[in-house]
Amino acid sequence: MNSRPPRPLSVAELDLAAPDGPVLSFRPAPGGPEVGAGDVYALVRLRGRPAATVVGTVPDGEDPAGVLAALARERLARPAPLSDAERLAEARGEADTGARGEDDAGAPGEADVRARGKTGAAAPPRTSVVVATRERPEQLARALDSLLAQDHPDFEVVVVDNAPRTADTRDLVARKYADRVRYVREDVPGLAAAHNAGVAAVRSEVIAFTDDDVVADPHWLTALAGPFAADPGLGCVTGLILPARLATPAQVLLESHGGFAKGFAPRLYDPARPPADEPLFPFTAGSFGSGANMAFRAEALRRAGGFDPATGTGTAAKGGDDLYAFVAVLSAGHRLRYTPDALVWHHHRETWQDLRNQAYGYGAGLTAYLTATLIRRPALLPALLARVPCGLAHARAVTAERGTAHGDGVPGEHGTRHHPWPASLSRLERRGMLYGPVGYLKARLSTGAPR
Repeated sequence: MNSRPPRPLSVAELDLAAPDGPVLSFRPAPGGPEVGAGDVYALVRLRGRPAATVVGTVPDGEDPAGVLAALARERLARPAPLSDAERLAEARGEADTGARGEDDAGAPGEADVRARGKTGAAAPPRTSVVVATRERPEQLARALDSLLAQDHPDFEVVVVDNAPRTADTRDLVARKYADRVRYVREDVPGLAAAHNAGVAAVRSEVIAFTDDDVVADPHWLTALAGPFAADPGLGCVTGLILPARLATPAQVLLESHGGFAKGFAPRLYDPARPPADEPLFPFTAGSFGSGANMAFRAEALRRAGGFDPATGTGTAAKGGDDLYAFVAVLSAGHRLRYTPDALVWHHHRETWQDLRNQAYGYGAGLTAYLTATLIRRPALLPALLARVPCGLAHARAVTAERGTAHGDGVPGEHGTRHHPWPASLSRLERRGMLYGPVGYLKARLSTGAPR
């Protein structure tokens, strides 16, 4: 097993006219340094739309765009592997619903949504973007600059200052973003409480959420909100999260083992037709998306009870607020769509201690959200109990010490695992899972039982 620390990479964007076409543009990731010789991780776009990622080494004196374009054309020439669900459907002789531009249960498919967006027949609904933050004004300013540059025709931005110790966030909004960003203060600590404060403060049809450590692609909000106009049964949309920097071993290791990305294939999750390749559905909520890139139909989120304030970063539960909301909306009968067209660039934490904290927090957040779901939605208990054997096997698999897939390279396609996942991080994830229910109950007692 390779024990050498991961090498840093430059991060770039490469746009091609077609899978085998010429380069339209090549640039560093937003705010990043110019790309030269060395290892490079690149998002490949096809006429602006995210399509894949590639990694290559640019020799001294070579053109980075040319080197990565050659790798991208090779990557895009390979047929995308079938998902487990597609293989099962093929074996049963079922029709390819994607070719009709329509997903399960007659919901509009990704092609249909995109076509409507181009013609303007279904403009994205009015949307409020909620950004929860705490004492990180410099990162927040970077995020707000990208949010105010969105191409969505009708939106607002709301900053929720969570349990502030200083007036730095309020002063930043007043000084730099007056009349363009609304400021809301929420003194109850915790990400879920901050999100609920944002929900209470807005009246838009759609509420989008992102974090203060992202840079949003200019088309992010339009792509995230657009599907709601095309599908009245849609309750939630999530999008693609890619690394803004891969400058430290911790950042590279996290991305090598999947990071926050969910791939480049759009997907619809429908509780009326559970996915064949997800036997734990809907309880493997981490596969649906992440809280740094999600939007809800406001009515569906409010009827589902919003976010559980005893979950999330900043509480004893450590996390799980986004996962709880996904399952709450799905269990109420709404569909959830993942669309890679909605892209944000995430600034991963930089140090090994950050990564250790994340590993423990992910484990705790997972079981905390499951505990919250059972306490607040006891009708789901039989379904969860039926999935316990598969769930235990899944938990062992996702927290196992994971080796490398391709020697000592750098991260390429999502989850290719070019670097071993240390046993110490696996142990932290499992310890977090054991702690999660306790942490949730502690947080619930400190915040008061949610209604």
